[in-house]
Amino acid sequence: MAENELQEQVALFRYGIIADFVHLPPGSRGLYAQIRKKAGQEYVIPGSRRTRVAEETIRSWLKKYRKGGFDALLPKERTDKGETRKLPLEISDLLLEAKEKEPELTVPLLIKKVRASGNIPDDVRMPRSTVYKLLARHGLTRKITSPDRDHRRFAYLNAGDLFMSDVMYGPAVRKNDGRKRKTYLIAFIDDATRVIPYAAPIRKYRCLHGVLKQAVLRRGIPMRLFVDNGSAFRSQHLSLVCAKLGITLIHARPYHAAAKGKIERWFRTVRLQFLPMLSEKHMLNLKAINRALWTYIETEYHRSPHRSLCETPLDRWARVGEKVRYPEPGDDLDDLFLFESKRKVQKDRTVSLNGMAYEIDASLVGETVTLRYNPSEQGKEIKVCHNGRFVQKAKLVDTYANCFVKRDRPSKTIEALDPEKAVDHKRESRPKQPVNFSRISEAEKGDGYV
Repeated sequence: MAENELQEQVALFRYGIIADFVHLPPGSRGLYAQIRKKAGQEYVIPGSRRTRVAEETIRSWLKKYRKGGFDALLPKERTDKGETRKLPLEISDLLLEAKEKEPELTVPLLIKKVRASGNIPDDVRMPRSTVYKLLARHGLTRKITSPDRDHRRFAYLNAGDLFMSDVMYGPAVRKNDGRKRKTYLIAFIDDATRVIPYAAPIRKYRCLHGVLKQAVLRRGIPMRLFVDNGSAFRSQHLSLVCAKLGITLIHARPYHAAAKGKIERWFRTVRLQFLPMLSEKHMLNLKAINRALWTYIETEYHRSPHRSLCETPLDRWARVGEKVRYPEPGDDLDDLFLFESKRKVQKDRTVSLNGMAYEIDASLVGETVTLRYNPSEQGKEIKVCHNGRFVQKAKLVDTYANCFVKRDRPSKTIEALDPEKAVDHKRESRPKQPVNFSRISEAEKGDGYV
């Protein structure tokens, strides 16, 4: 195909895209919506392997057509057509030599430094893309690790000295309509034994605390917890739970994945050995995936010799797990892991939590209360605490039932909580009796009563 013929076909293709808009005045209502619809379709583009056109490109074609007509849609020739785009050998040597001496130089700084040396004529072009490709061919584009970062292999002696946790993208779960929903796999690993205290696929980060609770129930309370810098690991609730359990919470430095090498290596094992074994029946819900995951962990991973331990994780746990601290029989972990939120009770005796309204005792109107709840069970049970003590369990507001409920008298409610306040409230709320002027004597009138 001749070059002129290809240019005409490209121009005709571009005009076909914007033909519906050329007669509309600029800024017409609905124009951008039509362009967006055009950009969402697939096309056979002359001289290109692409099948889609961006919205910005369509708008630029429309602007060019309005300014210069059909000829403005013809593709322009390259300004460097006919010229070599390969750097001369002597210039390539200068660039490579400068990069080897100072590896931290970026491509723009490298070009500027070589030009400043005075060994390159001013008319010689050095495009950034060409210089980058030159450096890439010689392996000089790899990120240089700063020498001040000291990486050392470490391992604790006893089980429970350190738990490490991180999150990875888990297998997608199919919904009823056929669409897929992404999941996250949160896991805890014991540093000394490589035992997995608990791991589970979840849909939301807030379920991290449930995974930690199961890890504590199964393998005890760790002395230290080494976690990532994600929002779930930086939450105040996690810090509060660790403080109540006596766990030292440690956060990894940002962009320092090497510090979490043990959990990252286990995630790699999951990707290579577990995820390929999942079938379509496992993708129906999280429970099926969790059952398959724990079958793999208990029957294969925990019972296979670990390369760095030279024994199985369970055998190492049996040897060094005598100092693990487990929860006391009287500890209520369910209550300890509850979320907490503070709310002010409104005049209609209600508080709002995550879009749901709950009814509180009338005596707490205007007071700030603490709501303790489990996010997965919200709507069933909300504990209300005031001044550090449990007051009641809040219930969802039933607006229709409240139409037929007799309102409580504030004095009775206050008297039940504090009799002294009830006396003061009765005195303040007692209505004043109207003055009966017929019973006032003339002497009293003269004394200034009237």
